[in-house]
Amino acid sequence: MTQKEKMHAEALYFPNDEEILREQLSCLEKQYEFNMTRPSELPKREALLKEMFAEIGEGCYIEPPLHANWGGHHVHFGKGVYANFNLTLVDDTHIYVGDYTLIGPNVVIATGGHPIDPTLREKAYQYNASVRIGRNCWIGAGTVLVPGVTVGDNTVIGAGSVVTKDIPSGVVAVGNPCRVLRPVGERDKIYYFKDHKINYEEIEE
Repeated sequence: MTQKEKMHAEALYFPNDEEILREQLSCLEKQYEFNMTRPSELPKREALLKEMFAEIGEGCYIEPPLHANWGGHHVHFGKGVYANFNLTLVDDTHIYVGDYTLIGPNVVIATGGHPIDPTLREKAYQYNASVRIGRNCWIGAGTVLVPGVTVGDNTVIGAGSVVTKDIPSGVVAVGNPCRVLRPVGERDKIYYFKDHKINYEEIEE
């Protein structure tokens, strides 16, 4: 396998390979342009994201600044995804985010890892493992997702969590390391925050 092929195979590879660096630099130029857009330049941002990302659905919005190793080149967003300020995507391999997922500020989604053995780290070797986030999730502010994890559909990850293992669908999970706190249940259809009730008459279809 070439170094580039190893990037997506969970194999050890050398990220400073000339072919890799040349392509990566081109992606980072587009990210720089995206981050330099003015708040009023929404059509330009939308057009740039379509160039930058592997896939990006309709109605997605990312608040600059965006920080990504490959400028989103290996990132797949469904439709209606919203990401707040300072999203960091270590997208050395693929990141998948489902429709309507919300991502809070200062979230890190990392696919890149380094060997524990110090001699390999000294030689700059790396490995990557894809991260998957399901449909209609809420990833709270300051959350970190490490290489290889999956978050199921309709799940909420509490602010400041460190997701080191897979989290199932339909739960609230929080902590470092992130653990399931409870399932999403009937009470959540009545209260949206503490004792504040949902007024369904005011909710638009």
